[in-house]
Amino acid sequence: MELKTIAIENPEEHNFILGHSHFIKTVEDIHEAIICTVPNARFGVAFCEASMECLVRCSGTDEALTKLAQKNAYALGAGHSFIIFMKEMFPINILNTIQNVPEVVSIHCATANPVEVVLAQTDQGRGILGVIDGFSPKGIETDADVEKRKGFLRMIGYKQ
Repeated sequence: MELKTIAIENPEEHNFILGHSHFIKTVEDIHEAIICTVPNARFGVAFCEASMECLVRCSGTDEALTKLAQKNAYALGAGHSFIIFMKEMFPINILNTIQNVPEVVSIHCATANPVEVVLAQTDQGRGILGVIDGFSPKGIETDADVEKRKGFLRMIGYKQ
């Protein structure tokens, strides 16, 4: 077994969700779940099929995001993994919906941070062991940091 890390390519710092699923219809069900939850959603989703043709299956409402998802899924090459890139919405808008898609097994991360995916490579294929999401903490939050955090959440409409 060989351990590898693959950096998620995300040049415009879009939010994305990386997860694991179990069935070929994942890409259609995730697509439907997103558009039913966020009308006019702009996203792309790609899914690594783990049997039969072993293709990267993709769908979306935004061609550039769909191509970005497809490119990253292919680079990861981990069977039954999926990645969703989104624009003008946040993972919090769809995360519960995605977790309730019957094929979805787990979510590895939901972020816009730089991410490295830790993979195991065997003769059979690749599997995701975990992710490195963003950077290590630089300190403990102060009262001023708390106020800044709360102000940010109010500015983007997630708190009153």
